[in-house]
Amino acid sequence: MIAHLIETAGSVFDRLVVVVGPDMQALEKAVAPWPCVVQSERLGTGHAARMAEDLFGEGDVAILYADNPLITAGTMRALLAARRQEGTSLTLLAMRPADPGRYGRVIERNGCVQEIVEWKDATEAQRAVTLCNAGVLCADAADLRRWLGALRNENAQGEYYLTDVVAQAAAEADVHHVEAPAEELAGINSRAELAVAEASLQKRLRLAAMEAGVTLVAPETVFFSVDTVLAPDVVVEPNVVFGPGVTVHSGARIRAFSHLEGCVVGGEALIGPYARLRPGTICGKGTHVGNFVELKATQLGDGAKANHLSYLGDSSIGARTNVGAGTITCNYDGFFKHRTTIGENVFVGSDAILVAPVTIGDNALIAAGSVITEDVEPGALALGRSRQTNKQERGRMISESLRAKKEQG
Repeated sequence: MIAHLIETAGSVFDRLVVVVGPDMQALEKAVAPWPCVVQSERLGTGHAARMAEDLFGEGDVAILYADNPLITAGTMRALLAARRQEGTSLTLLAMRPADPGRYGRVIERNGCVQEIVEWKDATEAQRAVTLCNAGVLCADAADLRRWLGALRNENAQGEYYLTDVVAQAAAEADVHHVEAPAEELAGINSRAELAVAEASLQKRLRLAAMEAGVTLVAPETVFFSVDTVLAPDVVVEPNVVFGPGVTVHSGARIRAFSHLEGCVVGGEALIGPYARLRPGTICGKGTHVGNFVELKATQLGDGAKANHLSYLGDSSIGARTNVGAGTITCNYDGFFKHRTTIGENVFVGSDAILVAPVTIGDNALIAAGSVITEDVEPGALALGRSRQTNKQERGRMISESLRAKKEQG
């Protein structure tokens, strides 16, 4: 969540400071290179903001929350723009959730915000207000330092509420709110709320993809990562999952029940159904990767095909090469990974086992059922299988013997 929020905020603000709790080295590492300050005592949101005030600098400061990761850059810019209106001391984000629940209420008078009242401190009349505080606010750095220094913890929680600066700001000049959709501003405090937020984000990503010219046959069944890049005229069939780091070029079709992660798919490629593309995979233009084919750290040249039931790992496969059903590149010896290099216009027969490291030259042919342990010269036919022997009537004799044994129990 914090990575998502930081990426968005970093596109709007010049500088970020992250407030963390004690012993959160993993979090500090995750938000690097942005500076962190530690709130050793948990004395409330206002106290947390105080921890960072030495790094406010000059100009406008916005305070965001890590459990509100879905705030868009557009909403952040609207908050800044509203703050810069003449006579405005502070702006904040507000929402109208279907169930206001225990959110703090935004109390207005004559079109201006007067204060934020936390639910535990609110009267019944104040709890009836539907405009709720999202926690995010923006003010001039110098004013914010002064207001934070004046905070008191005289409330039901015994904490320093950041929201109390609103009343101070309202006493000096106008305070205005910027309203945004509740699904964008809702906090995440449980696994259930995380699932709701994920659904909201997926809805946003699907809509953006379709508006960019991508066809989603069944949008509600497709799952994206925030960094998924799909070019116009890509078609995505139902039940496809895009993990981090996927780029798909124009004209490609991702067929149903495929899983892609850390890969590039070229234009006019056909992937799936039931294909798995793992990190480091690059499928060239016009490639075909069919059902139950898994590629890992593999470069598939333009027009190459692997249509059925194969595993190709740590491989380089040339243009227009055809990989038959059941082919495996044996890339791992239990300690190290090894590469398989296959040239252009190669035909690899079904059930071939390619034991890396091995190189197969251009225009070679690998006979079906072969185990290839040595390099194959360009244009050569490679056979790596034992000679077939037929024993006359032996099959009938074995079958009759087994049948008799079964009947005897």
